[in-house]
Amino acid sequence: MLPDKVNLLHKFELFNEYWSPKIVGELNGQQVKLVKFKGEFVWHHHEHEDELFYVVKGSFEMHFKDKIQHINEGEFIIVPRMIEHKPVAPEEVWIMLFEPASTLNTGNTENELTKTQLQHL
Repeated sequence: MLPDKVNLLHKFELFNEYWSPKIVGELNGQQVKLVKFKGEFVWHHHEHEDELFYVVKGSFEMHFKDKIQHINEGEFIIVPRMIEHKPVAPEEVWIMLFEPASTLNTGNTENELTKTQLQHL
């Protein structure tokens, strides 16, 4: 069976909630996820997984303990495992994530923002 293409802008239009990743593809044990950010997330790290955050629309700040990185539309940042970080988005931003399927969105921190079951779009 041949693969279907994925239209990212169409997929982003299918949901409105923030901080709730949606799976849109899988390859080699990795998942491609779409998520909308607005506001501040929680400080956390991932013990075993690196994460790639690609900005499809808007911009956000990735806070680290000793600096802040500004990531704009068309840019990405890779956060290595074990690095404490916190995404902050004053305005809505659309993000595509590449990360291992085992990655929990809140990493080592579990709270009301933790998503254990992700929706496939």
